[in-house]
Amino acid sequence: MKSLSIFLTVLFSALVLVSNAQTLSGELKTWHRITLDFEGPEVDEMDETNPFLNYKFDVLFTHQASGKNYLVPGFFAADGDAANSGATGGKVWRVNFAPDKEGEWTYKASFFKGKWAAVRDTTKLESFSAIHNAQGQLIVQPTDKTGRDFRAKGRLDYVGKRYLQFQGNGEYFLKFGSDAPENLLAYADFDGDFASDGHKDELVKTYPEHLKDWKEGDPVWKGAKGKALIGAVNYLHSKGANAFSFLTMNVAGDDQNVFPYIDYDTWDRFDCSKLDQWEILFDHADKLGMFLHFKTLEVENQGLLDNGGIGMFTKLYYRELIARFGHHLALNWNLCEEQGDWVPNPRTFPLEPRDWLMLADYVQSVDPYDHHIVIHNGAWFDPLYGQNAFTGASLQTNREDFGNVHRNVLRILEDSKEAGKQWAVACDEPGDAQHSLLPDAEDPAHDHARQNGLWGAMMAGAWGTEWYFGYKHAHSDLTCEDFRSRDLFWDQGKICLDFFTENSIALWKMDNKDALLHDSPGYVLAGGQKELILYLKNSQTAKIDLTDYPGAYTVHWYNPRKKENLHTTSQKTLQGGTMTQLEAAPKEADQDWLVWLQKVNP
Repeated sequence: MKSLSIFLTVLFSALVLVSNAQTLSGELKTWHRITLDFEGPEVDEMDETNPFLNYKFDVLFTHQASGKNYLVPGFFAADGDAANSGATGGKVWRVNFAPDKEGEWTYKASFFKGKWAAVRDTTKLESFSAIHNAQGQLIVQPTDKTGRDFRAKGRLDYVGKRYLQFQGNGEYFLKFGSDAPENLLAYADFDGDFASDGHKDELVKTYPEHLKDWKEGDPVWKGAKGKALIGAVNYLHSKGANAFSFLTMNVAGDDQNVFPYIDYDTWDRFDCSKLDQWEILFDHADKLGMFLHFKTLEVENQGLLDNGGIGMFTKLYYRELIARFGHHLALNWNLCEEQGDWVPNPRTFPLEPRDWLMLADYVQSVDPYDHHIVIHNGAWFDPLYGQNAFTGASLQTNREDFGNVHRNVLRILEDSKEAGKQWAVACDEPGDAQHSLLPDAEDPAHDHARQNGLWGAMMAGAWGTEWYFGYKHAHSDLTCEDFRSRDLFWDQGKICLDFFTENSIALWKMDNKDALLHDSPGYVLAGGQKELILYLKNSQTAKIDLTDYPGAYTVHWYNPRKKENLHTTSQKTLQGGTMTQLEAAPKEADQDWLVWLQKVNP
């Protein structure tokens, strides 16, 4: 009887949708994308009345039991299948919603028309079309997903701590992935004329080495397009990576082939088919458990859209990104890559701290889900600390040996906390511009990247790392077409994540305590007096000061270079309360090792 009741309720809901000239797609389950298509005014991307700017479409979703609601921006979706049809016109107006609670949700649409309606207060606009006030009901069931699929975990939230947390299952997230190529979306199979418009067309990508990584049943568009880029994301996933980044607008930037618009010089009209194709890629990433790092501007175009202000073009750009992609569960909005005052292009203007604060406020006001908002450092972070919309930093460093990663992560974490709001920090471009993460062919061991960059960031309290490829090497930040060029390093990143996740180590309860380590370079994390983690670059002479850590501790060794089980030596326990000499590692003592100390009978 219960199953029959649920079926009838869902059927009734579907009938309500049809009666209001609406269609529903997606599974009615928590954290799944639910898409509602409304029949509205029939328009085209190039209509004199701009469909992106002069209409404003929102849908208010309300959970009946809790009263929680989300005002979700909608968007013009052409014929509803533009990814495959290539359509530029139609009468489909779409909203994507990812519910966070099971049970009954109601929704009510609002639709307005007027000059600059999309970025204006609706109190001065007139309602328009049959969409306005259309309403209905959704009955949402629990998710049925498991494993790495983000729909099994829920939305990834900033929770006022150093680490982001999944709202569904309460897990904290540790990130490892690729920061390159920044022009990932400059892909020949996407629609648009960017590949032949005379703006650095030689940098357009095809990812031929990743065609073999596409699998039967994976998504495509227009028959068989998209396989190589889908395959590239599959490859990163297969190596244990769980994140990748990309610019969404690099007009006037280094590459100049990525933008959401119909062409390079038109900044208020969006390419519906191209953006639908981006969504196919991002939806696939969600299912694989791949975090989406949206880099929305870069230093070369930071003031391009409104001559340095937060005006119509800027607001419209962010509203469209949020409307189309804000339902994704694990993402951050990075407001600018390498923000600062270095602006080589005469078309652009540098933004000041107050401008970034205004932009962050606007993004937060439009995004119904309050995703993590960060900025990538160029000149400064300090003016952005405190009680405002920013929730973290996307850190870049500048040493070939990654030697300043650890201290810079520590500095930002400490400074932001002292300013009154603890940021979550990820090191997303460790290394320098010329070299950074070298190809395996040049540096198969990746010692500096592993010791100073990867573990240096994680042992300082970063919630993750992404990896930039230097411009002086093959498969660089602009030219990379093969992620296998760093295959051996992806293995080392997985080893790092596996140490924390497989051993259920609660990093979010630990603090950096490097001063406890003596006679050996390395790092220390301590979780109260219950456990300590030591990263030793050379274990032969290491001492640990356990004066303030009384009691006995078990000793286990972990190899950060090779996937191995935990090791022990004859020194199976340490007695706390004093300065203690560590025995050498079980083998290769001149290499780097982790030591995991757990209190006996805590």
